[in-house]
Amino acid sequence: MRLMLKFTIPVEKGNQAERDGTLGKAIQALVESVNAEASYFALEDGERMGIVIFEETDQARMPMINEPLFAALDAAIEIQPVLTADDLQRGI
Repeated sequence: MRLMLKFTIPVEKGNQAERDGTLGKAIQALVESVNAEASYFALEDGERMGIVIFEETDQARMPMINEPLFAALDAAIEIQPVLTADDLQRGI
């Protein structure tokens, strides 16, 4: 199933993680661990935000995906299934 993981990082924790080098490492580890199809980064409500699109078939991997972001960045995380235009056309 194709999933979209959206995360936001509180400003203070993001600034600290940028200074100590953990911000880039945590994001790179996420993108690599899920073999991301796409990843985008922006600001949302003044906080660092990222969206990572990936395929996952094993629900048991969710803690392995989420916990490093929680621990390293105090991230708030949302995950939801998403469709491509082709997926949508097949479904309707």
